[in-house]
Amino acid sequence: MKAEPELRIVKGKDVKFSIDDLYAMKDSTSPWDGVRNFEARNIMRNLMKVGDKVLFYHSNCKTPGVAGTAIVVREGYPDYTAFDTKHPYYDAKSTDPNSPKWFMVDVKFESKFDHVLSLTRMKDMDQLKDMTLINRGRLSVQP
Repeated sequence: MKAEPELRIVKGKDVKFSIDDLYAMKDSTSPWDGVRNFEARNIMRNLMKVGDKVLFYHSNCKTPGVAGTAIVVREGYPDYTAFDTKHPYYDAKSTDPNSPKWFMVDVKFESKFDHVLSLTRMKDMDQLKDMTLINRGRLSVQP
């Protein structure tokens, strides 16, 4: 799961979200909304199951890397933010709630690492050389 822990403005609203923000949510649970990539959508809609572990990855920051872990607590369902014209993740091409284009899952905080496991360090670890994150870092949802 990729999230951006530092200020990022989309359509006039700050969409930053960190491992600390997840922890602070009611029941330390949040929808993982706003994913607008078809491959990532398919993984969320078809493959992610309740109980799946999630690496919580901070991106677009000084030290990108894994900040902690979460767990899937609700399987894929329509991402309602795509239909909300006031929401930063609104998608004007996604017009029919009965035939949703985008999906999300709910995740629950599990742990925060003492130190972020940086992408640079992960790239140096032989045991992670085949990890999707290392080879396809732009994909926000990875098996």
